[in-house]
Amino acid sequence: MAKTFPFATFMIIGPTCFFLGILFSSFPYDYNILWSTPADREAYFVILENHLRFLHASPPLISRILHIVIGTGLLGFTLKLYKPSEANMLFDGASLVLYMCGITVYIANIVKGLRVVTAGTYGQAELVQGETVAGSGGTKDAEVTMVDDFIGREDSLRVLAASNTILALVLVGVLVLQAGQWYAQRKEDAEIEAMDKAQLEKKNKAKEGKKTR
Repeated sequence: MAKTFPFATFMIIGPTCFFLGILFSSFPYDYNILWSTPADREAYFVILENHLRFLHASPPLISRILHIVIGTGLLGFTLKLYKPSEANMLFDGASLVLYMCGITVYIANIVKGLRVVTAGTYGQAELVQGETVAGSGGTKDAEVTMVDDFIGREDSLRVLAASNTILALVLVGVLVLQAGQWYAQRKEDAEIEAMDKAQLEKKNKAKEGKKTR
């Protein structure tokens, strides 16, 4: 197994732990939406909505820092996968796949969900002026049917909470793979050291045998 780059590993683990910290801070908001069944959920939906709106209205500097941290993780994978060994392809390749899955969840679910919550457009289908539903003749009933296909307020908030959970599991998977790579590297180094030590002992015994003759 080829030697890994400690700094590149740090560039992966650092952003991963950073994102896990953000998700952990969101867990109190998601808990009563997704994991428990309180008697009155409406108050928790309002709290989550206010939190998401405040988060989405944060200064542009916050999102820029977030994207820089995402790019730092990708740069770490690029450094580790440059001229990769078989072990790098196994551990770092799988870690990169999980990392990209996390980015996909962030873009497809979380960013879109924040925009929907801020605008309050739950379950609304926006049609371009003059656009009609294919095969419907542009009737009002067809537009109502199309609107009904979209999820409502409560389901939208549950999807956001579930996306945070999925993202957390994906990031934990990245940490597990990086830890597995470190353990495999350490185990291989110990085995190589033991083999080298055994060979050295054999050579010393052979030299001693020749001297006694």
